[in-house]
Amino acid sequence: MYPFSFVTAPSTREALAAGRRGGRYIAGGTTLVDLMRETVERPGTLVDISRLPLRDITVIERGGLRIGALVTMSDAAAHRKVRTLYPVVAQALELSASAQLRNMATIGGNIMQRTRCTYFRDVTATCNKREPGTGCAAQEGFHRTHAILGTSEECVATHPSDVAVAFAALEARVHLLGPDGQRTVPFADFLLRPGDTPNREQALHQGELITAVEVPAYPRPLRSGYLKVRDRQSYEFALTSAAVALHVRGGVIREAKVAAGGVGTVPWKLPAVEEALIGERPSERLWARAAGSAADGARPLTHNRFKVELLQRTVERQLRIVGDST
Repeated sequence: MYPFSFVTAPSTREALAAGRRGGRYIAGGTTLVDLMRETVERPGTLVDISRLPLRDITVIERGGLRIGALVTMSDAAAHRKVRTLYPVVAQALELSASAQLRNMATIGGNIMQRTRCTYFRDVTATCNKREPGTGCAAQEGFHRTHAILGTSEECVATHPSDVAVAFAALEARVHLLGPDGQRTVPFADFLLRPGDTPNREQALHQGELITAVEVPAYPRPLRSGYLKVRDRQSYEFALTSAAVALHVRGGVIREAKVAAGGVGTVPWKLPAVEEALIGERPSERLWARAAGSAADGARPLTHNRFKVELLQRTVERQLRIVGDST
C-alpha cells in the first residue's frame, strides 16, 4: 500500500475544503480500502466523513423518501418506512454483500463503488477504466460476468450495486453538496456509461459530496420487488437482476418502473418494458411480451451471450411476482 494522509472532517464545511484540495471521501471504506490494498486506487489523502450529520431517513411530500448518504445499508433495509413504501429498495439491500459489510457500508458509498471486473482489479492487466488508453483485456478475455448493455470499445465492465438498480427503476435523485453549493442530479445521469472515457464513472465535480438519495412519491398502491440471479446464494454479485414497481388501479397498470442489473455498464432502465405494460391488464401473456424487449440493444460477447435470455427470463419472472401480488 502506498503512503497516504488521513484526516477526520468534524463538519461539512471542513470536509468540502479537504475534498476541494483533492482528498477522497471515506465512510465505511468497504470498497475503497480494498482497492487501495490492491494498489488500484492510490489516493494521497483520505477524508473521514463518518461524523457528518447525514444519517437520517425521512418521508417527504406525498410518500417519497430521502435517505442520507451515511445511512448504512443494514439500517436502510431495516427501516420501517423503506420496507413499507419501497420494498424493492429493502430487498435489493438485503441481497447485497454480507451482513457484516452491510453494517459498515453506506448508501452513498454503495452507489459510488467501482466495478468488480477481474481485469480492473488486476494491475498487471490492461484496463481503460484504471489506465485510460491501455486497452480492455476483458474484450478478448473471460467475460462471462460482463455487460451486454451500454458497452463500448473501451469497456464492458458492469456496475456492481444492487440498490442502484432499485434507485434507477424508481427514478431517484442524488443530492450533492460542493464548493459551489447544492445541486440535484437524476440518478440516470449520475452514473456514467463508459463511452470513450470509462475512467469517469460519476457526474461529480471536484470536491462534491453526496448528501442523500431521494426516491420520489408514486401513486398508491405501489407494489415493488427485487429479484437477483447469481451463481451462489451467499455474497455474490448478480449475473442479472430486476427491480420492478407497479401501480395497478381498476385492474389496469397505470405506472410501471423497471430496471435491470448485472447486465449493464450502469444500472439499466428498461423503458420499452415499461411502455409495454402501461395501460394493460396484468396477465401471463403480458409479462412474457413485455419482458421480450428487456435485452433490446444488447451487444453480448462470446462468453456472455446467455445473458440475453437470462435477462428476459428474470424480468418476466419478477413482473409475474410483483404483478400477481397487486
